[in-house]
Amino acid sequence: MDILSYKQLSQGGFAGLKERRFVMDERVFGARKTAETVNGLKNFVYLADANFLPNGSTGMHPHKEIDVISIMADGNVSHAGSLEHGQSLSIGQAQVQRAGAEGFSHNEINPDSKPNQLIQIWALPDKSGEKASYKAYSPKAGELVHIYGGNKNQTKTMYSQTSISMVNALKEQKFTHKGEVMAYISKGNVIANGKTIPPRSLLHDVKGLEISVLADAQIIFIYATK
Repeated sequence: MDILSYKQLSQGGFAGLKERRFVMDERVFGARKTAETVNGLKNFVYLADANFLPNGSTGMHPHKEIDVISIMADGNVSHAGSLEHGQSLSIGQAQVQRAGAEGFSHNEINPDSKPNQLIQIWALPDKSGEKASYKAYSPKAGELVHIYGGNKNQTKTMYSQTSISMVNALKEQKFTHKGEVMAYISKGNVIANGKTIPPRSLLHDVKGLEISVLADAQIIFIYATK
């Protein structure tokens, strides 16, 4: 099992937020990929753990032909832009934005006077030329929810050969994933494959993961769609 922790990464950021980047896939970033970051899995190409400054924001900016998954680990975000303007995200919620060929513009804003924590993930679309679209998810505590990926015959998630599931896990819960998987521990402490893992750690194992939750945690699983 490979482990990449928050403390191993340099502090970066832009506009009104500070962040540390865990995944910067060579397929997207090329020579701009930093040595400390890792490549993703399937079409998963980027992961950053960001703390928005009090009342900070990303600033309005565009995306094209990329799927952007945002997961709130702590605090709140107000969403502005060309897709579902006026939406908001609170701790434990997620939104998925598909840029497609038409693209979208967005600005994610911290409405509070204290920092928040947002996990941003990018995935390349399976097929170019799609329409822009938006979905939001509000998992119940302890519920493992599939928020991205699957085939075209369902509408609960945007289709992709790459899947993302998340859980706002409760103490003493256990999770098993067989086969290659990456998992991000946004907050809380867990034991994974027999090792104690601190919050803000990225895990990768080609054979799978067995996770036991030591304290309430948020866990994001990224894997190939079956």
